[in-house]
Amino acid sequence: MKRISRRNFLKAAGVGAAALSLAACGGAASSTASSMASSAATSSAVAADVTIKVAAIETGYGAEMWKKVAEAFTAQTGIKVDLTTDKKLEDVIGPSMQGGDYPDVVHLATGREAALTEQFIKGNLIADITDVLSMTVPGESKKVSEKIAGGFTDTSLTNPYGDGKTYLAPMFYSPCGLFYNAGFLKEKGWDVPKTWDEMWALGDKAAAEGTYLFTYPTTGYFDAFFYALMYAAGGPEFFDKATHYTEGIWDTPEAKTCFDIVAKLASYTNPITPAQANDQDFTQNQQLVLDNKALFMPNGTWIVGEMAEAPRADGFEWGMTALPAVKAGGDSYSYTWFEQAWIPAGAEHQDAAKQFVAYLYSDEACKLFAESGAIQPVLGIADSLEGDNKMFYSIYDNGAKAAMGNFAAFSAIPGVEVRTVFFDPVNSLVSGSMTEQQWIDGIKSASDQMRANIIE
Repeated sequence: MKRISRRNFLKAAGVGAAALSLAACGGAASSTASSMASSAATSSAVAADVTIKVAAIETGYGAEMWKKVAEAFTAQTGIKVDLTTDKKLEDVIGPSMQGGDYPDVVHLATGREAALTEQFIKGNLIADITDVLSMTVPGESKKVSEKIAGGFTDTSLTNPYGDGKTYLAPMFYSPCGLFYNAGFLKEKGWDVPKTWDEMWALGDKAAAEGTYLFTYPTTGYFDAFFYALMYAAGGPEFFDKATHYTEGIWDTPEAKTCFDIVAKLASYTNPITPAQANDQDFTQNQQLVLDNKALFMPNGTWIVGEMAEAPRADGFEWGMTALPAVKAGGDSYSYTWFEQAWIPAGAEHQDAAKQFVAYLYSDEACKLFAESGAIQPVLGIADSLEGDNKMFYSIYDNGAKAAMGNFAAFSAIPGVEVRTVFFDPVNSLVSGSMTEQQWIDGIKSASDQMRANIIE
């Protein structure tokens, strides 16, 4: 990793401020990175003496797939890989970055509690990788842009600045929705709700028999939930205005619909949920669904692997549904959540790093990832799936519409993050320590700051 003059970049209590203070430096590095041409010839030229450092978050998919992909990449290109994987990746790579040492490639999605990727985005400290799209996939004849499914590089999750350039590479994608025990619903003779009115009616039926309607792993899972809900309430136009903090947007009927649904859902949530809604105990909340102590939870397709060894009620069968429509005849939405990989602007081996990113979309890499349940957003991959994944990834063939995108990036504001403002308060709504109006007031106040600091 390259050592640069950013020795105090990641101090424990000052990530946001440090990232912001380095924006100009990061922007220059990004510009330089975007001008570098990457090709197979470049790869062979550097292979003899280059070792890239790759840091990847270990999720429910495990770490073994990354080891296999790294080895396959080296066999294909000759470029060596020094791989780091950990469930708490931020804690592992943070100390080295304090001294200005950066991995060449980082696989770490937005939406995590530590918000490390968001801080790099806000500080303009991520390299422009638009040119990767025009690169030929190592070992293949197709370009990266010909492999990635449509829409995945046209979203704020990969293009956070709205400048037509790609900074984050779309990785493992998952249709998100409400997961449930299909066997339990069949046993009870209960239908999967199509509207929120039907959802409340089912909640009352379940309560009468000792089961709660809802739970959630952590409040971070409300990102995909809330995004899909915004689409259902007001369509793409409302979603775009809301995620860009348009003045007055939270006073609209569409916004009130979203707030009211979340607040009402909080009253139907298993009360033990907030105490377990953290990165250490979240599987205990997921277990509530497997034990029929809650009917639905927001999640993604990784849940199957994550809970593969967990005990479950007799007759358990995974089910997944899009969020119910706001009213009869309305649209239901399933948010397409995907992870991201990126190259720090301060990375030393950017050409080789881009080769690695391009390789992630190869047939070989996709197969190795898929063996662990991690599905890359490449064209035609769903045709090769079976079992639960076949059912999950066909959700858009069964009437649900795809929701994609997230809140626009804004310059660092002390104490203000999307998750802490919009989603973390759900714990307090469930416990009763916060009212719906207090939650809304907090969102309005923070949105004014976010709008004033939005990164154009």
